[in-house]
Amino acid sequence: MHIGEISTVQTVYCKRDESVQSAALLMRKHHVGDLVVVDQAEGEKVPVGIVTDRDIVVSVIALGLDPSSLQVGDIMTDDLLTAAEHDDVYETIERMRFRGIRRVPVVNAGGGLTGIISADDLLEFLADEMGELSRISSHQQAHEKSARH
Repeated sequence: MHIGEISTVQTVYCKRDESVQSAALLMRKHHVGDLVVVDQAEGEKVPVGIVTDRDIVVSVIALGLDPSSLQVGDIMTDDLLTAAEHDDVYETIERMRFRGIRRVPVVNAGGGLTGIISADDLLEFLADEMGELSRISSHQQAHEKSARH
């Protein structure tokens, strides 16, 4: 399975020159806890960072700084892990685990943003897969019964 098949395609994003306050309002409006920070390049929105509600609290609010005077680029995480749409789900999980990252922007072949995948999305996918696996036994029994009659 490819990561692009299970990623959230309605990704909320902003540019690095957006104020932290505007970013927080965008998170509130869309009921999300993170924004992918993008630069425009050759018609693509290219991910360059990510900012979370926690970043805003820890880097701005806790320090008593003015969120309207800071830009997202000042506080975003720019050591960004991305996944290509055709990357394998399990390889992406391994890369996220190795780096300790819960959210990963998904990009197309040109590096443009196409979605985001979170640890919660992956847990839901894996739970569904485990559910399918658990049904093997009952299907096998039913198949055996019909084959022996």
